[in-house]
Amino acid sequence: MTRRTDWPEYTPSPDPSSASAPPWGAGTSTGSQDGDGPAPSRAGAGPSRSPSTPGEQQPGGSRPSREPRSQEPQDPVERARAICLRLLTGTPRTRRQLADALRKRDVPEEAAEEILARLEGVGLIDDGAFAAAWVESRHHSRGLARRALARELRTKGVDATVIDEAVGELDAEQEEETARALVERKLRATRGLERDKRLRRLAGMLARKGYPEGLALRVVRQALEEEGEDPEELEEHFPGI
Repeated sequence: MTRRTDWPEYTPSPDPSSASAPPWGAGTSTGSQDGDGPAPSRAGAGPSRSPSTPGEQQPGGSRPSREPRSQEPQDPVERARAICLRLLTGTPRTRRQLADALRKRDVPEEAAEEILARLEGVGLIDDGAFAAAWVESRHHSRGLARRALARELRTKGVDATVIDEAVGELDAEQEEETARALVERKLRATRGLERDKRLRRLAGMLARKGYPEGLALRVVRQALEEEGEDPEELEEHFPGI
């Protein structure tokens, strides 16, 4: 709702004989700037008042009625249901995430368990589907390895068995292929650095994304050899790799 202070200040017309403005809503421009474009000019408009803010006295002594604020249901189960559906709108959540949200809103545990079980029964809560989608998305968008993905899912309260099944869909060959792609993208930015610093930066990047040390060092060494580094000199930094 536009506040009264958002309307341009009224300036009396220098011509007292000019016709008064038409009634409110009869086709005149409001003059508000709500982002749809600049406010039209009010030149020629008569001394009409801008619309009142809520609760302001109206001509005739009547006050406009205030719209009642929406309130959550009083019944604990219905309240829990409203909270969960609002949180699930557009964003999948795990059962633990929803349970934590209900606890913070002081929903009784019995009511929370009832609605969570009901939502699981109709498929609105599905930790298995959540975990599978999380692994797929985060591996392709961020290049995270299985270890990092499992750690993230644990923080969201996903059961260990469900996590193992989800990250198990990401096999070792695919993980190594993603590691190679990450190193290739980073390789150019490290050119010109000392060899030790370059190796630490590349291997550290993979370590932060959850790749095992052996895999990270092997991928980095192969990338440097393909770039033209002397394999014998690299052996000093990668003994046995």
